[in-house]
Parts: sequence; C-alpha cells; structure tokens
Amino acid sequence: MDRADVIVIGSGLSGLVAAWHAAERGRQVLLIDQEGSQSIGGQAWWSLGGLFMVDTPEQRRLHIRDSRDLAGADWALSAAFDRPEDANPKAWAEAYLDFASGPMRAYLHGLGMRWFPVVGWAERRYRAGQGHGNSVPRFHITWGTGTGVVKPYAARVTAHPRIRLAFRRRVTDLVLTAGRIAGVAGDLLAEDAAPIGAPTNRRVTGRFEAQAQAVILATGGIGANHDLVRAVWPVDRLGPAPARMVAGVPDYVDGAMLGLAEGAGAAIINRDRMWHYCEGLQNWDPIWTNHGIRILPGPSSIWLDATGQRMEPPFFPGFDTLGTLKRILQTGHAHSWFILTQSVIEKEFALSGSEQNPDLTRGGWLSVLRERLGKGATRAVEAFKDRGADFVVARDLDTLVAGMNRITPEATLDPARIHAQIAARDAAIDGTAEDAQVTAIRAARSYLGDKLIRTARPHRMLDPAHGPLIAVRLNILTRKSLGGLHTDLSARVLRPDGCTFDGLFAVGEAAGFGGGGYHGYNALEGTFLGGCIFSGKVAGESV
Repeated sequence: MDRADVIVIGSGLSGLVAAWHAAERGRQVLLIDQEGSQSIGGQAWWSLGGLFMVDTPEQRRLHIRDSRDLAGADWALSAAFDRPEDANPKAWAEAYLDFASGPMRAYLHGLGMRWFPVVGWAERRYRAGQGHGNSVPRFHITWGTGTGVVKPYAARVTAHPRIRLAFRRRVTDLVLTAGRIAGVAGDLLAEDAAPIGAPTNRRVTGRFEAQAQAVILATGGIGANHDLVRAVWPVDRLGPAPARMVAGVPDYVDGAMLGLAEGAGAAIINRDRMWHYCEGLQNWDPIWTNHGIRILPGPSSIWLDATGQRMEPPFFPGFDTLGTLKRILQTGHAHSWFILTQSVIEKEFALSGSEQNPDLTRGGWLSVLRERLGKGATRAVEAFKDRGADFVVARDLDTLVAGMNRITPEATLDPARIHAQIAARDAAIDGTAEDAQVTAIRAARSYLGDKLIRTARPHRMLDPAHGPLIAVRLNILTRKSLGGLHTDLSARVLRPDGCTFDGLFAVGEAAGFGGGGYHGYNALEGTFLGGCIFSGKVAGESV
C-alpha cells in the first residue's frame, strides 16, 4: 500500500501547482491520474494560455489604465452573486483579484513565464459601468500558450524528490476513518500509449490503495459528459439545453470524481452555473470524441441566428458569451452563423488552443510574424476554411446562402432577407446610416492592440475587393463548470451543513476555481487558468 502525507488526484494544472507547493513545504506527495504520463497538464495543455492579470507592464506599455478597483467592479457586475452560498465564492474572487493585481505576475515570471506584448480584450463590456464584461484589456497570452503555463510546473513536479507520480490509477473510493479522509482506493488501468487528449482504455488490471493525511481533488468539471451538462442546465436562465453540442474538452472530463466526493458527504454548490461558448466548430482533425474548437473572433463578422435574423446589441462577437447563448437558443435551434469576408478572416479569426497556434506555442517572434502578417489567415484557420464541415465560401451572396442551406436544411434561410440586413450594415460603412456594430468596430480600433492584430479595417461586406464571402456555422461548445465543490478560503471542502470535511481539499474546476464558483454567473476570461494556479497554490500551502 502506498503512503504519503498528501495525495493529489489529477495531474492537470491545479493538481501540479498544489503538488509542487505542498512538496516545497516538506510534504511527501503522491500524485495520481487515471491517464498516462503523456497527459500531464490536462486541459490547460490545450489552452491558449490566457491569464487575467491587472495593472501589468504589458498593459501599461499599451497605455491601458487598469487597477484593482476597476477589476473588482467589473468582476462584481459580471458575477452578480445573489445566493447565500456565494459567501465563500465571493471571498475567493476578492482573494484572486488581490493576487492578480499584486504578486501574480512576479510569481509566474519567477517560474519562467513570459507574455505576448499585445494584451487581448476578451469578454469586453458593451456599455461602460453596466452589466457584464471587461472595461479594459486584461487577457495576457503566455508565450508557449497553454504548454508554456504547464511546463514550469510539470518540470518541477516530475523532478521533485518529495513527489511520486502514479499514472493509470482511477480512484473509485475515498477511504474514510471516523468521518475523516484516510486515503483512496481504485482501479489499476492497462497502459495506453494514446496521444495526449485522445480516449484511452478503461481495462482494469488490478486494484490499488493509498493512505494519506490529506487528499486534494484536482479532477476538473463535466464538459465532456453532455448528459450531465443537460441534467444541470439552467433552463430558467438560458432556455432548454441544446440537443446538439460539440465538446471543448477531452473525454475524461466527465465529472465522475465530483459525484464520488458528493456521495462521500461533500457539498457541491452552483452546479447550474456553467460557461459554454457559442462559436464552436467541428474539428476536421479530431483528437477526442466530438472534438470542438472555439473561434476567438474579432468584432466585424455579421452574426445571424439560425433563422437568419441579425443579432442585436450587445450580441456581437467578443462581448457577452452567456447572453448570446441565451439569445441563440431562443430560436429553438442550437446553431447560429457568422458571415464575413476574406479580409475579416485574415485579420480577426483566431482559434483557441495550443495546437491551433503553433507560432505562439513555439514562442518565437519570427514564427509569429510569418504566421500573423503573411498572406491569408493563419494556416490553422485556412485549414478549417478548406476542410471544416461548418464553412461555406462563395463569390456572391446567393451562392453563399445556398451553401448555408445545404448544411442546415432544418432551418433554411431567405437570401433576400439576409441581403437586406447586410446592405443596411454596409450603408453605415458608407456613412449613409448608423449601425451599432460598426460603431463598436471603430471603437475597437481605438485600442492599439486591436487595431494592429485583431480588427479589420471597416469595409462593406458585399465589396468584391474584400472577397470571397465566407459563412461559418457556429455550434454550442461545452467547456467549463462554474460551480463545484464548496470550499473555504484554505481550499478545504465543506459538507452540506457548512462544517469542514476533514482532510479533503479541492482545487481548480472541481472547486469552481475557488469556493465552489468564484466567477458567479459569468467569467471574464483568463480566470480559468488563473483560478487553477491560485487555488492550487492556496491548497498546497494549506495542507
């Protein structure tokens, strides 16, 4: 039987951080994962590597005025905490804001992380001081993307003399003695050389047991388990759950450990709060089951719902994710459409993920300049345009709409109606009409970072000089659970009556990134990886 001071279940980012900080405090750590060693880093490995940080040198160089107070106000408006059980999540949010505006950058810089100099403006606010969104750019992309965030921790964990790694071990039992955690037990799984992210076998070859004084759950959320996503879907807030979704996370993100912990007596709160994207694509080269990729759009694409109605403010690309999701689902369909030009796709389309951004993942300026400033969109985007099932490319609008109707015969579109809406938008480019989205595009270009690399020069969509025309069917993409195991400010799991579950800790998405849901109802982006790092650090320093 294995023995350790601390068992960490899950070798994703939050688990790595927790294991390393616990070991640095002198604890003997056993790090367990049901996947193989090739999957170390978990979902974070696949991410774009964006981190929410406040008042950084990168922001100041771009003349972005940010502060702890402004970030706190944005967070409070977006989170909209309104439940008695939000006390701990709100306290975690305040603690993370202190970290993100204080020691976070220096701490990560000391580990070797560096950031792309243009700060991204994700989830931007539509109106100043109102509702959801970031008032200023805060999305710091790490050189190396998600791999650049994972590697400093993975290197330290794998080399640490007080950390043992045990892969292909699936925990099926939390062992309790007198109501306190005493260890874990589970199945030994057959080895599997599948590449990172790909499904692996579940063939049981034996059993294992391990004892410890504390167990840290770092096992993620539920995004790949679409039955469970639908079971907790907030119908009252978002409408009926979509019948069809694509998966933004690998198969192992199934929520199994959350159910196991709850069955052992742990409290889960805010399970109806979730974060799914509206701009999902079917991956033409999938790695996991039903593999989806998210478009990170600039502000210029015309967004139509499934019936062909142009989306009204603030439901423009890059603004209100959950508000737009609700708006899309009101049609009774689970898809929507972008219509854009080649000029827009070249300047504004990025795809989320380390594998979709090899230039940033390699971390070299020459690669970035060649990829981002050369002819055409990035190679990853052009590959989706050429091979993706969701793309239609045409020289004229009638042909484009005919192609859109071939993809979605269950919701056919009227070419005349779409032409009228695009022509009305184009009139604003010519100065003969007003259009809220065109105003937003021009506002975006007032930020130097957007003007340089993220926002196309305003032009008429029907101008052949900017063609061809492109239509993109957008699918709902499952991604993050915003709720999770209820924890106190030391990352200790609580029971339903509010008392401490002795010896049990939770971090990362399993804990709603802190407290059982420190985002509240809405995420400001960059706060997922940031929450994994912060909660893992807190737990590792607490056990």
